[in-house]
Amino acid sequence: QVELFIFQPRIPRLGLQPSSCPISVMPGTTCAKAIQWWEEKNEKQAAEEEVVKLMCQTPPIEKMDSSLNSLVNVKHLSLSTNAIDKMISLPNLKNLEILSLGRNMIKKIAGLDEVGATLRELWISYNLIATLDGLNACVKLRVLFISNNMVKSFDELDKLQSLPLENLLLKGNPLYEGEPKAHVDTVLGKLPNLKTLDGEALIGGD
Repeated sequence: QVELFIFQPRIPRLGLQPSSCPISVMPGTTCAKAIQWWEEKNEKQAAEEEVVKLMCQTPPIEKMDSSLNSLVNVKHLSLSTNAIDKMISLPNLKNLEILSLGRNMIKKIAGLDEVGATLRELWISYNLIATLDGLNACVKLRVLFISNNMVKSFDELDKLQSLPLENLLLKGNPLYEGEPKAHVDTVLGKLPNLKTLDGEALIGGD
């Protein structure tokens, strides 16, 4: 009598990764490395420059870190189009006027107390921000680009009333849903000194 053995390979369930085959994840670019690459590309010392753009790093920057404090002369710092999830304080950036953090993964505005005395523009569109806390120290802030985030309530605009805002980019947030025409009046009711809203000049703006 002959016994017949049929070999049936085991098929792993979908979504399960065998422990013998770990996935290698490439670490993100550090800010220090991004600064080094910027210096090599531009043949300049970043610490002496007024404009430093560290956007679109490959792999992306995941964390802001203290190496950014070496940019003591910077007036315009761009960290857009990376994978940053948290803002940090930058106490050495005494001259910072424009901070660009668009297209990241930031959930909360924070760390601006140290640069609030000089910051004039904050570009932070395309993130995951739901509230407008963290801006009180920005006493010179005139431009806030915060489109395509997660702001759901017009009441959040009350937190901007003490600021000298002139240009606000707010479209693409959930608070506009269901109010395609009325939102202009609602925003102006809370921020009457605006001159530009969502890229459109406002009639009567001084």
